[in-house]
Order: sequence, then C-alpha cells, then structure tokens
Amino acid sequence: MAMWSPWRGCRKCSDGCLHCYIHKGDAKRNVNTNDIVRTKDFNKPVERLKNGNYKMKSGIVYLCFSSDFLIEEADIWRRECWPMIRARQDCTFLFLTKRIERFMQCIPDDWGSGYENVVVCCTIENQRNADKKLSIFRSLPIKHKCITAQPLLESINIEQYLDDIELVVVGGESDSLARPLHYDWVLDIREQCIRKNVSFEFRQCGTHFIKDGKQYNLQTKDLCSQAKAAGINYQKQ
Repeated sequence: MAMWSPWRGCRKCSDGCLHCYIHKGDAKRNVNTNDIVRTKDFNKPVERLKNGNYKMKSGIVYLCFSSDFLIEEADIWRRECWPMIRARQDCTFLFLTKRIERFMQCIPDDWGSGYENVVVCCTIENQRNADKKLSIFRSLPIKHKCITAQPLLESINIEQYLDDIELVVVGGESDSLARPLHYDWVLDIREQCIRKNVSFEFRQCGTHFIKDGKQYNLQTKDLCSQAKAAGINYQKQ
C-alpha cells in the first residue's frame, strides 16, 4: 500500500465536511487548508531508484487522501497525473471524491470506458447527497466503482444505485462534537448490499455511537477496532 498526494489542501463542499480531519489537523499547525498547493511528491509514481526500478512499489495506491482528486484548483496539475497513472499498470490507484459531478470534465482523452487500474469512490453522507451524487455516479464510464458513506449522518436508502458497485464502506464521524451514528443505519445499508450482492465494510464507529437505544462515547483510537469487532462485513458471493 502506498500514498500519493500530488497536491494538498481542500475546501469544504458537503454536509459531511463539517468536522473534516484534514482541516482540524491543519488548524493545529496553523496551515490554511483552503490553499490548494502542489506537493514535492507530485512525480512520485514515476520516480526511479539508481537501479532503474520505481521507488513506489506495486499495489494499491491511495490517491489524494489529503485533498480531492477532482477539485477545481488542480485541473491543470491533474492533466499531468493521468500519464503517470497510465504508466503504472502494476498499481491500482484509488481516490475518493465529493465532487463526482466534475468527473467528465477531469478525465483524459483516452479514458474510454475507464482505466482498469483506477478505482473511483463516491462519498455520500445523507439521503439528499446520495440521490444527487449517485444518480450521476451510476451513469459514468468507470471500470471500478465504490461508495463511501462516511460520516453517515442519517438512515439512507441507496439500493437503487448499487448496480455495478464493487464495495460500500460505512463509518461514523470522529470528533468530540461528532454527529451520532446509529448502528441500525449501518445494518440497514448492509442488508441493501446483501440483497444486491455488493461487498460491504463497516469501517469505523462514530465517536458518539448509538446501539439498541444506548449511546456510547468512544475514543478515536477504538473506532476502527470496534467496527471490525462487530463482524458484519460482507464479501460479494
């Protein structure tokens, strides 16, 4: 697994952005997250060692996890990224986006029905944004599609959008002021995925987690382990 952040910085654009961990971390370092800047790692996928091998190892590459790969300010830089992605067929590049409506403006000329080594994950958090974004997402030419409902802010129905989706990831919000995550919401999405035979992963509990009518206040370090302990992940059959 590798990380590639060709640029960093982002702007809040969605209901799920309220307690964004990138903005919180930057605030502690007196960094303005709204400044989108190119990083020193821009050419990371194609940098080579003295022996000619790539520095970045083969496998999954988490792309732009400190920004949004489709953010407007990066339009010029993104054009240079696609050839690097195309050159590294030994890697699978995965990125999340809250700006799926920009997708067709951001792809290269040779995209066609999609690059085999690119996974696009559309992020949602409530029914309004699920309907808005997933109605666009389902018609886009992408080989590998995933949905992330994190932070999940309410009960949502996405079953009608699950055709051609490979994985749905669900999770809560991690913040002292986090909005609560109800376990019933998680289980309901899981059942939708099972009915459509789509893989499902409960990624993390919320700081304020409600199960069987009781609220639990969890530490950030325990959110992922507690979700895993629930044992409700589902693998497509």
